[in-house]
Amino acid sequence: MKYLIGILSAIALVVILIFCPIGGVKQETEYLRIHIRANSNSTEDQNIKYKVKDAVVEALIPLVSEIESFDEAKEVVAQNFDYIESVANDVLENNGFTYKSKAQIKNEYFPTRCYADITLEEGYYDALIINLGTGEGNNWWCIVFPAFCFTRTEKIDNIVYISKIWEIINSVI
Repeated sequence: MKYLIGILSAIALVVILIFCPIGGVKQETEYLRIHIRANSNSTEDQNIKYKVKDAVVEALIPLVSEIESFDEAKEVVAQNFDYIESVANDVLENNGFTYKSKAQIKNEYFPTRCYADITLEEGYYDALIINLGTGEGNNWWCIVFPAFCFTRTEKIDNIVYISKIWEIINSVI
């Protein structure tokens, strides 16, 4: 029994090192991240940020769920800035906000961030930045490519990840 526990522990450690690397390990995948920045840190601005996030994620699912490369992801997102802004602006306007959104891709510094089984080391990443109004409030962030953070589900216990990387993780585990 101890032998079996030792083997299982070793396998678990290997899986963790592969999918949640520690400092100094170079990431092989290029990531396109997403930041939705609230106008301010007021309760109202933070609440609307999450409503905008829900609408933008839903709008992006059909655009990015089947993308197979980082360059393709950047191109598709850049070609849809007007659409992304219109989705965000509709949510803002329908909830009584007078400020607008602005979408762009920028290369920015991100601290180390763990998403489930994936760790993205600190460093500079290209990101879809969506500023709501001044964009000076706290933000919501995730990953556009691979489409790790994009889900379609009604039930929290039945999450379906629309992502090539999630398929790879599940095939290994």
